[in-house]
Amino acid sequence: MFEKIKKIFTNKDKKIENLISFLIILVITLIIINKILKKDTNETKDYENQTGVELATEETLSTNSESDSLETKLEEILSKIEGVGKVSVLITYSESSTVVPIYNVSLSTSTIEETDASGGKRTTETQNDEKAVVTDESSNIITEKVIQPVIEGAIVTAEGANNPTIKSNIIMAVEAVTGLANHKIQVFEMGDE
Repeated sequence: MFEKIKKIFTNKDKKIENLISFLIILVITLIIINKILKKDTNETKDYENQTGVELATEETLSTNSESDSLETKLEEILSKIEGVGKVSVLITYSESSTVVPIYNVSLSTSTIEETDASGGKRTTETQNDEKAVVTDESSNIITEKVIQPVIEGAIVTAEGANNPTIKSNIIMAVEAVTGLANHKIQVFEMGDE
């Protein structure tokens, strides 16, 4: 293969034509490589909406207060059902809740074109991305959304759970509040403390 290339450039009759062909192929190759590289850098850009607000990386919060609140509410409502009596509720979660704050994104681009003494041109493009969490006047973070935790199951102990009708009513009530399937809700009779 190298011998064929050598013959092409040593042929005196076609030396200039071959050199021009080689330069054209080289320029086309460089243009294609440049397009591919620009395409790759554009694909790695962060997604943002039209107003310049970008979704942030999710920050995990503790679910203790949320689970305590739901458990307390369930205990209050279940204890009001006839025949249930004293009740205790435990809810399990597969994930914790997450808060997605709002970011203010500032993008700036500067382009510098330089020409050297031999007529060659070089273009340098610089991008500057700045992200800042949006806060209110009291320095509280403004959130885009809060993703609630995923409930996996519920355990209920109740004084009246030995009655099948009351047990069924408890399961239906917990199912309505949590959205759990009834096989993920376990109800037991409360023992002596």
